[in-house]
Amino acid sequence: MAKTEQGNGLHMRGTAEKLTDNGKGSDPEANGNVVVGQTEVDKYGFSGGAQQHSGENAEEVPIQVLREREAKWLEMLNSWDKWMAKKHKKVKERCQKGIPPSLRGRAWLFLTGGKVRREQNQGKFLELDNQPGDPKWVDIIERDLHRQFPFHEMFAARGGHGQQDLFRVLKAYTLHRPEEGYCQAQAPIAAVLLMHMPAEDAFWVLVQICEKYLPGYYSTGLEAIQLDGEILYALLRRVSPVAHRHLKKHKLEPILYMTEWFMCAFSRTLPWASVLRVWDMFLCEGVKILFRVGLVLLKCTLGSQEKLKACQGLYETMELLRAIQPQYIQESFLVHEVIELVVSEKDIEKEHNAQLRRWKESHGDLHCKSPPRMHGAKAIMAADPPSRQDLRQRPTIIVESPLAPKTDGVSADSGKQSRMTQEGKQTETILPPQETVNNPYLSPSDPSPLLKHMTIQGSKESLSSAEHDTYL
Repeated sequence: MAKTEQGNGLHMRGTAEKLTDNGKGSDPEANGNVVVGQTEVDKYGFSGGAQQHSGENAEEVPIQVLREREAKWLEMLNSWDKWMAKKHKKVKERCQKGIPPSLRGRAWLFLTGGKVRREQNQGKFLELDNQPGDPKWVDIIERDLHRQFPFHEMFAARGGHGQQDLFRVLKAYTLHRPEEGYCQAQAPIAAVLLMHMPAEDAFWVLVQICEKYLPGYYSTGLEAIQLDGEILYALLRRVSPVAHRHLKKHKLEPILYMTEWFMCAFSRTLPWASVLRVWDMFLCEGVKILFRVGLVLLKCTLGSQEKLKACQGLYETMELLRAIQPQYIQESFLVHEVIELVVSEKDIEKEHNAQLRRWKESHGDLHCKSPPRMHGAKAIMAADPPSRQDLRQRPTIIVESPLAPKTDGVSADSGKQSRMTQEGKQTETILPPQETVNNPYLSPSDPSPLLKHMTIQGSKESLSSAEHDTYL
């Protein structure tokens, strides 16, 4: 058994195997030896496991609507600072509707401020990537790699491309924040990001999530998550008095059921379609979305006397919360309930201050001095206003956006000519005019590198979001 590091907050089973080991074992999920090529892969890249898309009760967006949304998002991304300053409400509404899969990675990069951090720290990730890292954290990270979404084709191959990039991102973070090191709950967060963007972008978005959205969550002692657990518990009293009384009666501490929910941003709890929709809203509006999701799940599961008949004790209640009924976590139902639930940043901050006073009375001062929490994309941008240069997009494929005005400088023909110079076939993407920068993305028609068994010392080329646009 792998020993759980102090302050990790997640207790995962697994052996202390290295990334470069052969990974022999009888359990394919535990050992990361799932052979994706032999099974059907869903549109998200999963070949099995709890996250596999079943198609039941799926919310399918008509192709014409999807194309219109893509054009609108391209227009927003091309003038991001103006939209965030003057039309933030519209940005929020479009995140609530769901970001188009083909642009989700880029949108997350902009929403979190990761794009600005990357531009302001050119070469920083490569510098960290080339350092060996602290052997203590390297060893623990290597042990955790095969546990992250082993049925996803990006992470199925032991020592494959996905696991390599996951190692790089997590190791780089331990060098970027040596006082924090590594926490197991960061691995699924980084893995979700890598499904949508290259390693360097995933690193900066991870930095923003850890520093701006969830500061203190991944520090030793779990003080920040304990405080948020008490905030969730206090808010539940208002949202669902029945559920609150039940949890109080059985002395069920919040940290027992909400730690993985919040620290992994529900990536290990919800169906994948719901995970993506929750992340779209979370990265736009901030931590209040995690609180709302948690409150909806508690209310739906424990919010009436009829529902409580099935869980008369602490054990039964925990079992019910570990396996939320499918109808409550289905995409359209959950998103609707989250949007309708009235819990604001002010509610959270008011309760945070109250819980902080109680904490100091019973525990003394916090040991972890984390920075103030930023409530979403608008607050992050306001705290560190970007320049136009920081927000400039740099694709090589140039195609005129249907929503953009005609210009003499760039045309669809020039985009076509640019595509012809690429090696192999590229997937055509609608992009606004006047964007001319190198695109590191691989062709979707190339043989997938995900099924190749590589070692950590192998190629460090990142997977691109373009590859995954084909099945996201």
